Amino acid sequence: MKKDIRELHKYPYPDIDAQAIIRQYVRDDDHVFIVLDDDPTGTQCVHDIRVCTDWSYETVKKAMESEKLFFILTNSRGLSVKETEKLHNELCENVSRVYQETGRKYLYLSRSDSTLRGHYPLECDILSKWLEKDFGKADGQILFPYFREGGRYTIDDVHYVRYKDDLIPCAETEFAKDETFGYSHSDLKEYIEEKTSGAYRKEDVISFSLEELRNADIASLSDKLIHAKQDSRIIVNAVDDIDARIFSIIVYEALKKGKIYCFRTAASFVKCLEGISDQPLLKKKDMIREENENGGLIVVGSHTDKTNLQLNELLKVDGTEALAFRSSLVNEGSDQLEEEITRCIALSEKLITEGKTPVIYTERVLIPTSDKEEALRKSVAISDALMRIVSSIGTRPSYVIAKGGITSADVAVKGLTIKEALVLGQIQPGVPVWSLEDDSRFPGVPYIIFPGNVGDDDTLKNAVLILKGEK
Repeated sequence: MKKDIRELHKYPYPDIDAQAIIRQYVRDDDHVFIVLDDDPTGTQCVHDIRVCTDWSYETVKKAMESEKLFFILTNSRGLSVKETEKLHNELCENVSRVYQETGRKYLYLSRSDSTLRGHYPLECDILSKWLEKDFGKADGQILFPYFREGGRYTIDDVHYVRYKDDLIPCAETEFAKDETFGYSHSDLKEYIEEKTSGAYRKEDVISFSLEELRNADIASLSDKLIHAKQDSRIIVNAVDDIDARIFSIIVYEALKKGKIYCFRTAASFVKCLEGISDQPLLKKKDMIREENENGGLIVVGSHTDKTNLQLNELLKVDGTEALAFRSSLVNEGSDQLEEEITRCIALSEKLITEGKTPVIYTERVLIPTSDKEEALRKSVAISDALMRIVSSIGTRPSYVIAKGGITSADVAVKGLTIKEALVLGQIQPGVPVWSLEDDSRFPGVPYIIFPGNVGDDDTLKNAVLILKGEK
């Protein structure tokens, strides 16, 4: 049953400076937090944090020795089950090797979609196995999908998605109907039972309620977490960052006792656990280092209803030009697809040079498929074609925006050849901006990663207006 947005404000705010307490814990704690991001949108709450797009031993070693927290972009939401298993085992083997050589303790935060889509529990089970190998145990997995900036809240164990003034149980939204990662339960206890095929029953899942967290009895909360049965499944309710911060405090208390957890989390908890402060939304001067007369480049792959509405509003902005990529041609002969790719490259180059911004978007229809694996393969084939377009554009754009999780990951790695980037902050709530390094295709150009399920109808349009200096 849906709830009114006023539900978010009925819980008393505790008298505790949680942020100051967390920052002291961060200074004292000796773990490195490795955030494995299944698409690039996980950086949507942080700033001044490094992102790596590969997980080689050399990359992992450098990051573990120099950072307290860093992201590794796995893009696993765009991979098959077998590919996801292979990737995570390779990555964990390299992390384990660095730990064995340096003694640098670590924890994994599996950052995934705030509307519960992704390879769960597969990824967490692999990570827990490696934690057990290195530390002799894995005390539990913590599911924490709260994401304030995107309007995702958990109340009485039910996860909600905000639509204007209503909170809708997530299983009643379009996200739960995802062809590859769909689900039927909004109650996180029932979700865990569903996704683990009954291996963990809802009755055995431990829950931290809003009432408990707002009471802020740190000793009692810590005791509950520390004494949870080994290999427990734990969920956390949250409607505000204070809830995530209080839970972060008790996590640090548990770490002091030698506890080891794997986290399945949305973006907000990452920020709170590290004690990262909020900062103002970015303006043009914060992102554009070198002015040029060329237009931008926007690539839209997401098919959510929210994206379609945002696309319609975006195309009302002066200087944007619609460029529909006929994605259905992946089902046709290769010659037709090649001709379409060539057409889009040539037109994009022309528009950017003229100071206009091509908005390359896939057809707004789903291509019929017979099963989840085929749906994923078709999605990858379309994305590969889009990336050929992006990687073949030689004219330097003034900015690049990618809309959609899988799309933004592919644009980053395949289209822009990003090896490492610095997160500057956010241009709109939940919309991160990366600064491209010298080894990318367009050094100094801001790369805006726009999640498919974030924002109001005009959020994408507003981001472009900001980049144009008109807002």
